[in-house]
Amino acid sequence: MFALKLTQIGNSVGVVLPKELLGLLHLEKGDTLYATESPEGVRLTPFDPEFEQQMEAARKIMKSRRDVLHELAK
Repeated sequence: MFALKLTQIGNSVGVVLPKELLGLLHLEKGDTLYATESPEGVRLTPFDPEFEQQMEAARKIMKSRRDVLHELAK
């Protein structure tokens, strides 16, 4: 568990993430962190949830149209 302190950054409020947490999230300076609502509260993730939904749709299409994609790959 990490306790994160809010700090003033210009006219905004920000959070400084400890090095250990950055390592767990596989994040570096300049990366994007996404905050999404979940039943447990707010979820922070380095993965774009919208992209994941698009990939799930693509996986379903690829699975159902495997023969067509195989022919197109020739």
